[in-house]
Amino acid sequence: MTDGKNNEPAPPSRLGQFLKKARQDVRMSLREVEEATGREVSNAYLSQLESGKITKPSPHILYALSTSLGVAYDALMEHAGYIVPNSPRTEGEKHGRAATFAIDNLSAEEEAELLDYLTYIRSKRR
Repeated sequence: MTDGKNNEPAPPSRLGQFLKKARQDVRMSLREVEEATGREVSNAYLSQLESGKITKPSPHILYALSTSLGVAYDALMEHAGYIVPNSPRTEGEKHGRAATFAIDNLSAEEEAELLDYLTYIRSKRR
């Protein structure tokens, strides 16, 4: 991945830097993380995340990494851009992350069905 200006490599993403530091803090190799995630995250994929070649992994991948590296899932979600840090909320308003934390191993079809259902629920409120 280049920066588009003079074909120099783009700097690692904020997520990539965070993941690399977390992995180094627990003194794990890329292959050890692959094993710890039950091979859900290959060492090659993690290397691409750390280098910034991949910047938007799925929440499922982030969850596997959070449990394997012992870092907060919401911190990874924030670094990947899924959660806006310090976003203003009204009193009593919930963020809506419960589904993200509770659902694991969704297929693309299941995820699409859930999104359709959520759209339906929200349309009934109006």
